[in-house]
Amino acid sequence: MELGGGGPAASPGQGALGRGGLEFLQHTAGSLLSSYGWYILLAAVAIYLLIQKISQSLAARPSSQPGAADAAVEPDVVVRRQEALAAARLRMQEELNAQAERYKEKQRQLEEEKRRQKIAMWESMQEGKSYKGNLKLYQQEVESGASTSSAVPKSKPNKKPLRGGGYNPLSGEGGGTCSWRPGRRGPSAGG
Repeated sequence: MELGGGGPAASPGQGALGRGGLEFLQHTAGSLLSSYGWYILLAAVAIYLLIQKISQSLAARPSSQPGAADAAVEPDVVVRRQEALAAARLRMQEELNAQAERYKEKQRQLEEEKRRQKIAMWESMQEGKSYKGNLKLYQQEVESGASTSSAVPKSKPNKKPLRGGGYNPLSGEGGGTCSWRPGRRGPSAGG
């Protein structure tokens, strides 16, 4: 037998070498799948789902050139939308104007009331009376004029005080178990 002989003994060696490579590949792939098979499967599923999502988003994207039917309908839709927007703005502006008018009227009434109070105060001072007393009487007259349904003043119910009249929390008396006394004042006992 020759080492470098190229006779019939050489061809079975090449077949064995090819078969050995196939076995090596099968062994390597098998060990790879047994170690990382679930990870590879999950990665393949994730890639598949990602491709599906991208293809759906590309299909859903409107084309840059609208068709003839879309072009015919689009101006009508735009005009209707603009008209609805203008009507909504007009309604909101009318509501705002009405609120502003009510606020101005209320402010005018408050100013008129203040002016009347100042006049009543000035007149009472001219007569030599206390203007605060007249002001209270005037306010009572305004309130009685405003609420004619309740002519009888309501009396407040008598309420008991929560504690006795002689209770003082700072005195240290009458309390429960809490009796605090301040410490001695003087030099500390130490040497």
